[in-house]
Order: sequence, then C-alpha cells, then structure tokens
Amino acid sequence: MTDHKSAPTPVALEARKASEGRLFSSSAGRNKADIAKALCDLIPQSASVLEIGSGTGEHGIETLSLRPDLRWQFSDPDPQSRDSQRAWIAHHSVVTDTEAQAAPMDIDATLPNWTKALPIRYDVLFASNMIHIAPVEALIGLAREAETALKADGKIILYGPFLFGDLSAPSNLKFDGVLKSKNHAWGVRELGFVKHIFAKHGFNHVELRGMPKNNHIIGLSRL
Repeated sequence: MTDHKSAPTPVALEARKASEGRLFSSSAGRNKADIAKALCDLIPQSASVLEIGSGTGEHGIETLSLRPDLRWQFSDPDPQSRDSQRAWIAHHSVVTDTEAQAAPMDIDATLPNWTKALPIRYDVLFASNMIHIAPVEALIGLAREAETALKADGKIILYGPFLFGDLSAPSNLKFDGVLKSKNHAWGVRELGFVKHIFAKHGFNHVELRGMPKNNHIIGLSRL
C-alpha cells in the first residue's frame, strides 16, 4: 500500500528498547518462545507466512530460528517498526541471505483492498496481539481480505487475549478496561464475535489452543 495519510497512527503499549536499529518489546520477549513453539506445530513445512502487524519483528525471527524452512513476510503500517524488522533480519543468523528475504511491507488492515500489494498468495496469515490494540475495522479488514491473501487451503492464526462471556479471565477483563481507557476503539474481543466475523468470509473451521497467562491461539480455515 502506498497511501496512509488517513490511516491511524500506530501506538505501542510499552516503551521499546533499541539496539543497532532493532527494537525490543518486553511483552514479546516474555511470550515469543511459547508462540514460536506453538506455530511450529501449526504451520506446515516450507509454508509461506504473511504476518500482519509484525511490530518489532521479534516473533517472526524467533519462529524462523526454529523453522528456517518457512518463508516469512513481515509487515506493519508503522515505519519505525518496519525499520526494526529490517534490522532484525540483517542481524539474525537464521536469515543467511538477506537478498532472498523479502523486505517488510507497509500494510494497514483497516484500509480497503490492502491485498492488492501482495506478490503471492500465502499458506498462513498470522497476527499476534494485533486485533485488540487496533479498531475493530482491523479485524474486519483481516477477515474480508483473507480469502484473497491466502491459498485455497490456507489458514489464519491469531494470538492474544480473548473474552469468553461470563467465563472470561478477570485479568483479560481488566486489560479490556485498560485498553478502552487509552482508546475507545480498542478492546479485548469476544471469541464468539471474532469467530462470527471470519465465518462471514468462509472461515468456519476453528481450532482453539490455550497459551500461558490466559492467552489463546485461534486457527481459522475453510476446511
């Protein structure tokens, strides 16, 4: 995408440390190993992965360190985050050929037709801690464009906190309040609502995997 004049300014919830161009997220540092291990179980061999909202780039690099067979496309609407992703790619030994590694893409899921800029269709569409620190239009845009972004048998993998109605974890309800106090358009999403949005676009098969600290991974596919 080339026109982001109307796109909202991305906001990080935490201060991010920097070293040699690489940004470090404290929350990513805590959970990236668990997420990477789970993704290794869920992503097929030699798959192409499009990560939406790659942030600092730590999740992609951590996963590639375990699965160098994967072709990983980083993206973010925030230029500083894309710079960090480039720095991580250049720094990390798992990416031995920086010319072969695609440059991070400028993608904002809230904007229409963002898939027009994609060079290929992917096996996996992955987003970590994205849909709650963004307006609901990001979730809707992700679901709407997923059919174009993915191969026919492709899957969507989402990681983060979710609400489960009366069974919601108190910590996630508290986090939901904190997010809404920062931006009324943000919030921890109800799992049922997320499933409904994706089902409208043909992603009716749902796999749920519990993760530490009341987070979950959701796999969505057409199967």
